[in-house]
Amino acid sequence: MGRPATKPKDLKDGYYIEVRNKNQKSGVKIRRDTIDQLQMAIDEYKENKEVVILGKQENGEMKDIPEFGVEL
Repeated sequence: MGRPATKPKDLKDGYYIEVRNKNQKSGVKIRRDTIDQLQMAIDEYKENKEVVILGKQENGEMKDIPEFGVEL
């Protein structure tokens, strides 16, 4: 057995949110292809979980989404 990898995983291009239980530090990253799908995921999770909008992953860098300027 070798050493575990230390390089962080590359994320696919798309829109990302982080969903976590209330009062928790870490959560699960969720990727969606379109803004409409992202909005549906936010509406689904925001009732029971804390939702943080991470941004849009494009060509290896995370960018802000102008439509969602405020974290939920």
